[in-house]
Amino acid sequence: MPPKNTQPRYRQIADYLREGILNGTFPAGQPLPSEEALAKQFGVTRPTVRQGLSELRASGLVEAIMGRGTFARSPHSRPSFTRPRGVRRASDGRYVEADGIRWTNAEPPVATRTDAPLALADLLRIPPGEPMFTYDALQTADQGNLRQLHRTYVPFSVLVNTKYEEQVPPPAPELYTALAELGHELHFTEYIRTRMPLPDQAQALRLAEGVPLLHVLRVTLGEAEKPLALEEFHLPGDDLELSFRL
Repeated sequence: MPPKNTQPRYRQIADYLREGILNGTFPAGQPLPSEEALAKQFGVTRPTVRQGLSELRASGLVEAIMGRGTFARSPHSRPSFTRPRGVRRASDGRYVEADGIRWTNAEPPVATRTDAPLALADLLRIPPGEPMFTYDALQTADQGNLRQLHRTYVPFSVLVNTKYEEQVPPPAPELYTALAELGHELHFTEYIRTRMPLPDQAQALRLAEGVPLLHVLRVTLGEAEKPLALEEFHLPGDDLELSFRL
């Protein structure tokens, strides 16, 4: 008598579809069985089927297309979006993102005062609890098809003895020009990892259940590798790759 499969049903569905995609039963680009058909085959409800599909979306093996269904993706296929990372200086002196995407803020970012948490204080080489200017923005591009959460941190100590003791500095990328005008030669370091989103992040980025984030921290550095500011990006991690020129 074969051993009973004790895995949760959604995991059984995910394993069945994963094996079919990898062995060619469900070719890349072709639709998978409908939620209704899978629910009937496994004797489960459609929400259970969707939970199994979410696992495969998170691993990049399926793609949901609005109004058409869910399609198999090869593990070797290219993502829909490739975003070059980095900052360059345009001919007019402005600093711009290497990907060339024109982002629009859903609402104008407003400076708020926050205290540096331990992890960010370590990257900025400032004491934990030091006050910082912080800007938050939900940014969209390509008629809302691309979305990212962007946060800028500027420690108060960086602005001592500058005009920004009396006025609020701008958020990045305009911040780069402001720092350059203060005499800083700028360069940048990025740290990238993946993690699961918080509920409000998943909602803002319109992430399906089970889809991870790309979490990018960019530190702006001046002379002697002194950190001047920090940016935090949260990007959808299901159909995106980042590229770097080395």
